[in-house]
Amino acid sequence: MRHPLTIAVAQPRCTAYDVSGNASEHAEAVRAARARVVVFPEMSLTGYELDAPPVGADDERLAPIVAACAGTGSLALVGAPVTGPRIGILAVDAEGARVVYGKVCLHGSEAGRFLPGEPTVIEVDGWRLGLAVCRDTGVPEHAARTAALGIDGYVAGVLHFDHEGELHAERARRVAAEHGVWTATAAFAGPTGGGFDRTSGRSGIWSADGRELARADAAPGSVVRARFTG
Repeated sequence: MRHPLTIAVAQPRCTAYDVSGNASEHAEAVRAARARVVVFPEMSLTGYELDAPPVGADDERLAPIVAACAGTGSLALVGAPVTGPRIGILAVDAEGARVVYGKVCLHGSEAGRFLPGEPTVIEVDGWRLGLAVCRDTGVPEHAARTAALGIDGYVAGVLHFDHEGELHAERARRVAAEHGVWTATAAFAGPTGGGFDRTSGRSGIWSADGRELARADAAPGSVVRARFTG
């Protein structure tokens, strides 16, 4: 039987384009989370700045996150533009970083700058986690294709306006109901690019039967955690 998986969703403070400063904020969140997996919002490392240069897996500015993960035994799922170019997720642990996902369901001006990825699953301590970024979560086909790969959880980094604070919760509960999996959504908090002067925060974690297990407030810097069991 698998051990429970402690998972956290984090809303780090973010300064546009400042990868070094933002990496330090991510490292602080990893240490505060005390979790095996820490999920971060869409483009959390640069802000939602579509012209930000890709962040490579070997970028030395990621060193504070690597060090924090080494000290806590955590895996951080960090949002950033990555090579492709794609709106991606970097998996960071004590060994370094690797690109594990590219957003599939691009929209608006994203499609003119980035390439779509493919549904992806990563395994952590025997738990299979399907990955998603923002609009992916609003396209039922994305969750269905990801679930078809065999998943225990569906984790996402998102960005929504402040008046959309319940949108990612509704989507998470829908995925849980349709596929019987745990869900975790890290939502951006604080101002960022693309006209997102006011964002929702309110990151959360839900059980496979749709119960809310943890919910952050709307403030930058918030981190909450829960346990996936079963």
